[in-house]
Amino acid sequence: MAVQIHQLCRPVPPPPSTAAIGSLPSCFTKQSTVSGDSYRFKSVNKKKGLRSLVTVRSSLKTAVVVGQVTEVSQDTFWPIVNAAGDKTVVLDMYTQWCGPCKVIAPKFKELSEKYLDVVFLKLDCNQDNKALAKELGIKVVPTFKILKDSKIVKEVTGAKFDNLVVAIEEVRSS
Repeated sequence: MAVQIHQLCRPVPPPPSTAAIGSLPSCFTKQSTVSGDSYRFKSVNKKKGLRSLVTVRSSLKTAVVVGQVTEVSQDTFWPIVNAAGDKTVVLDMYTQWCGPCKVIAPKFKELSEKYLDVVFLKLDCNQDNKALAKELGIKVVPTFKILKDSKIVKEVTGAKFDNLVVAIEEVRSS
């Protein structure tokens, strides 16, 4: 999911009939995803003689990819899970420094190529994704969360490949 920021802020004298818009700052930035609807926001600050025009493009479209492992963040995780619908989703919660995480990563990728009806995601449980990791209740890495209909239905902790395969099979067949 791409993020695009548009901002144009220039000092120009405001027209005499233009009233200041609420408490909007004279220069501000809006951030959103690319593609989809486009919105424009204007802000005028009479005191500073600044006018700001911001174009925001947003999209609720989220692609669900099968046959590979998709890296997610706390911003992209739930939209992808929701877009998966009734597909089984397997989330690998890992860290860069975790030895067992590195050992099981290639096997996890092989599973994504084997089960083409399952969505495979991975989440680096670093500071940027701390809130999501906490929300999902991670205690150890690696932890695998298996979701169906946007709900966690199974969990496998540790680099236990056989247990992960059994859990995926159980959820797929339910």
